[in-house]
Amino acid sequence: MSASISIEPIYNNYCARIIDIILPIQQIEFGVPITLEGQPDLLDIETNYHKDGGGFWGALSNEELVGTIALINVGHHAGVIRKMFVKKAFRGKELNIAQNLLESLIDYCKQNGITDIYLGTVDILKAACRFYERNGFLKIDMEDLPSYFPRMKADNTFYHLDLKQKAI
Repeated sequence: MSASISIEPIYNNYCARIIDIILPIQQIEFGVPITLEGQPDLLDIETNYHKDGGGFWGALSNEELVGTIALINVGHHAGVIRKMFVKKAFRGKELNIAQNLLESLIDYCKQNGITDIYLGTVDILKAACRFYERNGFLKIDMEDLPSYFPRMKADNTFYHLDLKQKAI
């Protein structure tokens, strides 16, 4: 598949397309028991991500939204990655969409004084865990998360990237 992919900040006008990517991957592909009602942030990207100095980015292939990543700025020079998803047909090293999404988020963090990045995921997402580890994230225990980390109910595996110590 050859496609021209761009990574761009996206806003509320993309909510329906974001939901159309994320829910089927969560529910059907990975069997994670989470609903739209459990993720009201998807209905207001601007308030939940952009407003407080975070962001939400989309990978676009000829106007089609094929991947997402989001950052919540939780203060304390820290951010939390959320909503990292790539449509199955667009995954892999050929297009490198996940890597480009993550690098866009990390660049944003560096430019905006965010030095600690955290994330939570579920352990059944083995490829996602390997991806974060390849990118320098260290697995941490839930007890080691900062008190301001907004934990999602389904998450059972946690990672931290210290940008003060790691040059990416």
